[in-house]
Amino acid sequence: MWQRLKYDQPSITKGRTDVVTVTPWLAPVIWESTFEPVLLDAIFKPKNLTIAASVFAVGKYVQFLKDFLETSEKFFFIGFNVHIFVFTDRPQDVPKVQLAAGRKISVRKVPSSKRWQEISARRMEMVHALLRDLRGSTHYVFCLDVDSKFHGRWGSESLSETVAVVHPGYYGDGRSRFPYERRPQSRAYMAPSDGDFYYCGGAFGGSLDQVLELTQVCSKNYRDDEKDGVEAAWQEESHLNRYFWENKPSKVLSPEYLWQDFKPRNPEIHIIRFSGVNKNYAAIRPNA
Repeated sequence: MWQRLKYDQPSITKGRTDVVTVTPWLAPVIWESTFEPVLLDAIFKPKNLTIAASVFAVGKYVQFLKDFLETSEKFFFIGFNVHIFVFTDRPQDVPKVQLAAGRKISVRKVPSSKRWQEISARRMEMVHALLRDLRGSTHYVFCLDVDSKFHGRWGSESLSETVAVVHPGYYGDGRSRFPYERRPQSRAYMAPSDGDFYYCGGAFGGSLDQVLELTQVCSKNYRDDEKDGVEAAWQEESHLNRYFWENKPSKVLSPEYLWQDFKPRNPEIHIIRFSGVNKNYAAIRPNA
């Protein structure tokens, strides 16, 4: 295989100098031009991996499903076995999308909610239940926001035990500006001196076993907070950031992997792979 594989010769003295490509705990930070896609696919595709992805399309968010699913067919783990799980209260409105071989979509009905915060908070619990069912059949899983579209490759370069995505709104800021949960009574609490990066709640993943543990911890912490009458500032995202502070991710994806359509592309962003679409929150959130 290696004799027939053609890719540019790697270098350990030349590369991206405008961004950091490794964390202080030696986890790679993935940017365009820091990996060779042909080489990585040649390593991972023969393993016959199955990649699962979960998306929540509750209430009016079902309107974003078509673009999400159609663009995932163009860019998300092309050539791999992919199983997308759609959680929705409107299964009749899930669009029909032409799928390539080895790819499928399953729909799981969930209750609607009068508070978008509760929808956000419940995701960890429901994903955890899903992953228990997928043991033995799935290798990696990614939890993604449905109100987003793929614009470029998202593939084997993102695989690792625990995968976090740096939030596009805060990646140039100091930790004092991060919207962590700052109340000590919450289990998502982050002290002013704590934190590495601010991670997205809209994109994270890893191996099935590791995401199973992550969702169990975050769900339990949210429910224990709830019993104490506390709701973290950004629900699951707050608990996710606390989890990744205590359990460092083994791979960090740059903001290429969850940009925001309303933001101009900064010079270090050579490609946008996945991006949140422009939207009117007041029109789609039940209590916005």
